[in-house]
Amino acid sequence: MELANLRKAYGEALVEAGGSNPDIVVLEADLGKSTMSSMFKAAYPERYFEMGIAEQNMTSTAAGLALAGKIPFTGTFAVFAAGRAYDQIRCSAAIPRANVKLVGSSCGLSDYGDGKTHQSVEDGNIIRAIPNMVVLNPADAAEVKKMISAVIKYRGPVYIRINRNDLPVYTPAAGEYEIGKIYPLSEGRDAVIYATGIMVRQAMEAAERLRAEGIGVQVLNVSTLKPLAAAEVRNYAAGKRAVVTAEEAVKSGGLGEAVASILIGHCSLPFEQVAIDDAFGTSAQDYGELLDRYGLSPGHVYRAVKRALGAYRGA
Repeated sequence: MELANLRKAYGEALVEAGGSNPDIVVLEADLGKSTMSSMFKAAYPERYFEMGIAEQNMTSTAAGLALAGKIPFTGTFAVFAAGRAYDQIRCSAAIPRANVKLVGSSCGLSDYGDGKTHQSVEDGNIIRAIPNMVVLNPADAAEVKKMISAVIKYRGPVYIRINRNDLPVYTPAAGEYEIGKIYPLSEGRDAVIYATGIMVRQAMEAAERLRAEGIGVQVLNVSTLKPLAAAEVRNYAAGKRAVVTAEEAVKSGGLGEAVASILIGHCSLPFEQVAIDDAFGTSAQDYGELLDRYGLSPGHVYRAVKRALGAYRGA
């Protein structure tokens, strides 16, 4: 299967969009070579603003540019984007619904070598709690490119999580990205997995293993963490025997809790969460080592589905 880098896709998408839309500007907090916003700088230096290690100032400046009619994208690591600039996101972007696009790069555990200070396992959950914010979590590089086009058209504040590594491409080339839409990637009648980000890959691998055992699993790419389409969530659970959620984030305030809150009162299916327990990350030699350590491997998804189906007592 094709592998592609999400950060590179982000940089390429900015450059492509910038060519036809002169209102797009990019602000960076001293990490442009990592986030790949430096690609935009090379193409359009007059529309690129290096803010230094000053994430709060960067976010406020972006809000000001939005009020002046620009479409600003800010870039830094996710842990800094959501943590250091929280008050500016809340007051300068979310409250006035400023047309700011905040990009949290190297999200989750994907910056595996730099440890807990640089691994953001709570950024999406934090931003989900802020009114008026849209929160997106792409599964692959192809989806990143489509997503950037969609958020440029959307008027309002958006937060996008970008994984650091090369990931398999599941998103089809045809069609545009729709904010709020859930994308099915496989079919199955026994269980449904609501997966987001890197966990789409893990869920697809688990589903393949389960299919070999005669267990049909529908894998969903939930790349919009907010707003979460309640009707779609319920429709995909209908007729299944079990529900599993999978996310590279802590459980508190994440996708699992959001899906559960939607399904409560509408179905009584066995439910399993694959997510990080109440813990920060740590340094590792490679990404896979961390995903396994924190319960996010394909094997963990596989066992979650088996546990949920084993708890099922229906006909």
